[in-house]
Amino acid sequence: MDSPNSGPPALNTRVAPPMIPPPAFPPVSQMGFTPGAIPPGFMAAAPMGIGPPGMPPPFMPPFNMNMPGEIVGAPVTFAKVLQLPTEESKSTDWTEHKAPDGRFYYYNSVTKQSAWEKPDELKTKTEIMLDQSPWKEYKSDTGATYYHNINSKESSWTIPAELEEIKLKIASEQTISGSPLMQAAIDGPIVMDSLDAKSAMEQAMEATLAYIDIPDDENRPANNVTGKGSKSKSQAQEVPLLKNKQELIDAFKELLKKKNIPSNASWEQTVKIISRDPIYLQVKKLNEKRQLFNAYKTQRQKDEKDEHRLKAKKAKEDLEKFLMKNEDMTSKTKYYRLEERYEHLDIWRNVSDIDRRDVYDDVVFNLAKREKEDAKVQKKRNMKQLAALLDSMTIVDHTTTWYQVQEMLLNNQNFVNDPKLLGMEKEDALTVFQDHIRELEKEEEHDKERERRRRKQQERKNRDNFGMFLEELHQQGKLTSVSLWKELYPVISTDIRFSALLGQPGSTALDLFKFYVEDLKSRFHEEKKIIKEILKENSFIIDVKYFFNLNLEFFFKMLLHLGKYYI
Repeated sequence: MDSPNSGPPALNTRVAPPMIPPPAFPPVSQMGFTPGAIPPGFMAAAPMGIGPPGMPPPFMPPFNMNMPGEIVGAPVTFAKVLQLPTEESKSTDWTEHKAPDGRFYYYNSVTKQSAWEKPDELKTKTEIMLDQSPWKEYKSDTGATYYHNINSKESSWTIPAELEEIKLKIASEQTISGSPLMQAAIDGPIVMDSLDAKSAMEQAMEATLAYIDIPDDENRPANNVTGKGSKSKSQAQEVPLLKNKQELIDAFKELLKKKNIPSNASWEQTVKIISRDPIYLQVKKLNEKRQLFNAYKTQRQKDEKDEHRLKAKKAKEDLEKFLMKNEDMTSKTKYYRLEERYEHLDIWRNVSDIDRRDVYDDVVFNLAKREKEDAKVQKKRNMKQLAALLDSMTIVDHTTTWYQVQEMLLNNQNFVNDPKLLGMEKEDALTVFQDHIRELEKEEEHDKERERRRRKQQERKNRDNFGMFLEELHQQGKLTSVSLWKELYPVISTDIRFSALLGQPGSTALDLFKFYVEDLKSRFHEEKKIIKEILKENSFIIDVKYFFNLNLEFFFKMLLHLGKYYI
């Protein structure tokens, strides 16, 4: 037997079951037991005071018996009067039955199938019109009934006029079909006069009006809700039959999750919440439901632990961020000070005392580390600024003392207007001053070295110029190897190249003169030796007599001609 797709229709709960017991049982997944205690095919005993089926009630004559004074007319049935479908006019294999819980189900004697939904073969024209109507009836989570148009997507708390008209017709049909007279009319023809028929019709209409539950205007919501903006957005949607077992398991767990069943809920409490949901009805066996419920509780406990852990972790992270960004928080702040200051805040209370102390320790450690890094950056910045300030003070040289520099800084507006420089450690400032003085001393030493090299170069240049001056005197014949300083001093002292040598260290003009004369003397002996070799090679013989009569100019020209001697 297949399980029904969904629960029975909400508007057909008062249709009376047939007198004959059903040939099959309702879906097991819904009931958990068979409807009724009598097996199919057996007739239950009639209650005391009530006759067997087919017999009239006590103190009432049979329907086919004429009472005295009655006018016998043609047989009339309510089915003919109301034009309802009868067994002769409408044949179907579906029959309607009532379960012990009061709900109706339908059984097909040919296919051996049962369903909670009323088959189309048993539906009246009015019920078919209801199915074809675009307006559908739903219930919100709070139990309130509202109506939704599947075409226009419009929702309303009040029943639409066309839907209300259809429901009135259905209620009228159900009331009349469930009355004793209607049942007797279906079972067989009733012989009555026109007055009795009119009286029965009036009674049926009165019963119909009494059955219809017209909503009270005072309890009805005043505002219509249209579109998706309604506060009651959840809709009791039809749930299809889930044939896949895993899909059914997942749907059942999702139902528990959707209903927000806590992990400490009991089975009895849970059943009260989910027993009317179609998913709950599709799970056949009770033990399967309990197993799925226990599995959900286990997973829910795990999820709740994870949620609690994540919530506690987030609370700790939020508290840590709060303390790290707090301007009053430093690495020297005591825990009890924080507790006095923030104990009224939720961000403080959301964390346990043990976790708060752990957060405090982490924050103090991180702040100390950050303060140390900030101090390094600040120290570097201050030292750089002070060094630049000292460089801009041209009055400071390598001879300036630390005491003098402090007085200069206090009179400097750039230093006084910088609070960070004013709060600078004196040790760091002294270090900057010492480094600055060392740089000035190095620059001074470099300047002296450059001056010394320049002076030496100039002294060397002056000596070279004086040597060239002596060479000019030698070329002029004024200076020879036998010349004396006192003889040439009047000539030498008048030249500027002599004056450039005065006052400079090293060799004096007299020293250079002596060196040059000695050089001439050494050159004379070498030249004399060369001349003798030339004469000897050319077979020249020079005696004393010949030497005095020799023209020296001619002699030197001759030597030049031989190419052996150059003056």
